[in-house]
Amino acid sequence: MPLTTDAEIRDLLEGARTIAMVGASDSPERASWGVMHALQEHGYRVIPVNPRITGEHVHGEYVWRELAQIGEPIDIVDIFRRSEDVPAIVDEAIAVGAKAVWMQLGVISEEGAAKAEAAGLKVVMDHCPKIELRRLGIAKIEPDAS
Repeated sequence: MPLTTDAEIRDLLEGARTIAMVGASDSPERASWGVMHALQEHGYRVIPVNPRITGEHVHGEYVWRELAQIGEPIDIVDIFRRSEDVPAIVDEAIAVGAKAVWMQLGVISEEGAAKAEAAGLKVVMDHCPKIELRRLGIAKIEPDAS
C-alpha cells in the first residue's frame, strides 16, 4: 500500500536527503522547476533527470539522462512524468537502489506502485513533496555533519 498517513509521509521526508527528480524541467513555467527549487531551499540535494536536457544545469545541478548515471545513493525518486511511464522508471529506481518512489500530483500507477513495493521501496502516489513539507510543517533539514 502506498504511504498515505501524515506520519508515514513525514518519516519519509524527514529521513531523506537526496532526491532524483525524473522529468525535471529547465523552464520556470513548469511545476517541476518550482518544486525542485523549493526542495533545494528546504535542504535536499535534488538531482535532475531528463534525457531532453541532459548535460544542462537546472538550479545549479547537472541534468542526467537516466538514474543509472547518477552514481550516488538516492533516497527518493520523484516522478514528474505521465502515469504510463512510471513502471519503467520504477525499474530504474529499483536497479539503482533507491529507497522510495514518489509520484507527483496526478501521477497514478498501481502497476508501478506494486512493482516498487514488491522490491521493498516505499511509495507515495498523487502527492507533491513541496505541498506535504508545508502542510506537515516539516522544518528545513540540515546537511549531515559528515
